[in-house]
Amino acid sequence: MSIDETHHPALQSWVESANAPETDFPIQNLPFCVFRRGEAPPRVGTRIGDEILEVTGLSTLKTVMALSRKALAELRLLLSRTLRADNPDPPKHLIHPIYECELMLPVEIGDYTDFFASIFHATNTGRIYRPANPLPPNYKYIPLAYHGRASSIVVSGTPIRRPEGQLYDGTPPPAVGSSRRVDYEGEVGCFIGLGNALGQPIRMADVEDHLFGLCLLNDWSARDFQRWESQPLGPFLAKSFATTISPWIVTMQALEPFRVPRFSRPLGDPPPLPYLDGEDDRERGGIAITVEV
Repeated sequence: MSIDETHHPALQSWVESANAPETDFPIQNLPFCVFRRGEAPPRVGTRIGDEILEVTGLSTLKTVMALSRKALAELRLLLSRTLRADNPDPPKHLIHPIYECELMLPVEIGDYTDFFASIFHATNTGRIYRPANPLPPNYKYIPLAYHGRASSIVVSGTPIRRPEGQLYDGTPPPAVGSSRRVDYEGEVGCFIGLGNALGQPIRMADVEDHLFGLCLLNDWSARDFQRWESQPLGPFLAKSFATTISPWIVTMQALEPFRVPRFSRPLGDPPPLPYLDGEDDRERGGIAITVEV
């Protein structure tokens, strides 16, 4: 991927709200979503200012996610030119005000994996359970993750029921009741587009061929359940009752101007093993994102 005409900071749209300085959805962004109006079937759209542009001919985002990087770049270019202020024939009939639309899960999610996002995340979590030795010895060598429950992933704004489970204060037996320590986690979710055949590795040099885009994610937690359940295998009800995601998938192409070199390991830390390393990834593998809760 590379920066092209769709990223130019001077681009303006005929959708006036997309030109407001405070908007998160200028013409340079163009995240994908799935929406519907009234009883109409779900449709694929892209957010532009306070509106959604319907992407005709698509009923599911899976079709888009399965495209090659070259085809995705061509689709982004088409959407950008369609929405630019100099378009002599803007398709205003395909524009839907955001307040009239119901936003849905952008894709049907069959599986997801929850990673320790950084050494800071891993250390802070470890302090809760292992104050004297918070960082697992394998963390500096291998990505640490577990598979979450995809059936409870819902779109942001969905009402969440406080979970019930076992509460243990150190004196047996445990009590059963509602969680008193429901917590949030401001995270970034990554959507995988192109897959791979069972047992077929993906080389580091090819990783970005498989990345479609990012979204904001809140992996809700019941911390009091988690402390009791996580001995020895890990959380069960503490993490499975809800994961909420933004309805907007920001594509990797949109994030291209925010590339930075990969995080440098402190002096003395072991380098990544060769299959987890790559020159291109070291030089431009990072994306500068600030997440605020």
